[in-house]
Amino acid sequence: MSLAGSSNSNTQAQAPPAEQPPPVEQVLQEIVNNPGAAVLSKLLKSYPSKDKDVRDNALREWALEGQDPLSVLDPVTNTVGFVYLLAARSEPRSSRKPALVDVERFCAHFIPEHARLAPERLMTFATCLSTSWDPNPHLLLGPLFDLVTRYPPTPSHLTALHPAFLRLCVRTHHYSAALPVLSHPILHIETSISPLTYNDNLIYHYAGGCALGGLKKWREAEEFFEICASAPGQAAAAIQLEALKKLTLVQLILYGKAIPPPKYTHPTLVRLSKNSPYGNLARMYPAPSAELQAFVTKNLEVFRLNAGLVEQVVARAPRWLIKKLTSTYLTLNLSDIAKQVQSNTEQIRSTIIDTGEVNASISLDDTVTFSDTVTQFTKEDVESALTEAQEQAKLLFKLEREMQLNKEYLAKALKHKDEGSGGFDDEVGFSSWAEESMFG
Repeated sequence: MSLAGSSNSNTQAQAPPAEQPPPVEQVLQEIVNNPGAAVLSKLLKSYPSKDKDVRDNALREWALEGQDPLSVLDPVTNTVGFVYLLAARSEPRSSRKPALVDVERFCAHFIPEHARLAPERLMTFATCLSTSWDPNPHLLLGPLFDLVTRYPPTPSHLTALHPAFLRLCVRTHHYSAALPVLSHPILHIETSISPLTYNDNLIYHYAGGCALGGLKKWREAEEFFEICASAPGQAAAAIQLEALKKLTLVQLILYGKAIPPPKYTHPTLVRLSKNSPYGNLARMYPAPSAELQAFVTKNLEVFRLNAGLVEQVVARAPRWLIKKLTSTYLTLNLSDIAKQVQSNTEQIRSTIIDTGEVNASISLDDTVTFSDTVTQFTKEDVESALTEAQEQAKLLFKLEREMQLNKEYLAKALKHKDEGSGGFDDEVGFSSWAEESMFG
């Protein structure tokens, strides 16, 4: 009995030893030999987490017959090898940054299907570009634009490249460079081609709103800020509160009043915004410019990061005060309007005649006649807007569900809850690149 038991114990199947990754020297040689994108990708991914630093250090220090391998390898035939080299050498710890000419060459000529075999390394490279080790970061806009337009399967796929590119556009104040990307509505999210996170979605729409606001495309900026502020999630994020502040200011410029955010906006965000100086500004708006300026000066520190946007809100107040008069009067003398608005007649005249924002005419005796402007919407316009809104909602909920399955995300959410942080996630780091003085 005992012998039999001992025999059974000894004959139990033992787990085979874990397969060891090949020596780094062999991997470097395989990059040169180029056995094919799929084979090379599998080889480079074979290193466990504890050995990846060894691999990346070797890639950073590698010299190919005394030459920089980036200047020797072909990004078309060796896309995967190029991606791993660029990612390793672009990281902050690297003292051997890739030359701009090699970065440009890769971004313009890589094979997208091959690059999708190494999505994590490509995103590492792109993130390093957006935080810019180059003394002239605007020079990296071209390569990043090539990445964000060539890598996704369609222009409507959201990837982690999108927020990286937009952050650089905003940080360098090259807002128009973002327009070709922002013009495509986001219709597809595939985490298999990009390690996309919930914050990537927030940053993309926040930075997009900043770029559009910098170009004074207020309606488009409003849409992007609203998507960021109202995106569903387990916890409210700090960047969402910033988006809600900007959304309020943009709406004051657009409509002369703040529009209540969507009902599914996190209640913490709504409460904080409502009880802040931004909420107070919205409630008193429009008001005479002197009154608004006094309020802004009193809360100068609160409005500091949005100073340029607030300045435009104050500047547009006379237009909205005049528009309020149109609901009460059909005609009014120009001097009476100036008294009520607390502005000079020349400014009012230029507001009415030059901009056309107030539908009115001025007679020879300075009598202002107001008339209504009727906005026409077709059935097709309404249906198109509803369809787009529904598609965006589906994508946001899909991304939220995927993030709920992510162990790292869930651990972070529980940590916030345990620490009593109010549910805010402040790890986006947007304040370092979204200087709001750009709206001036």
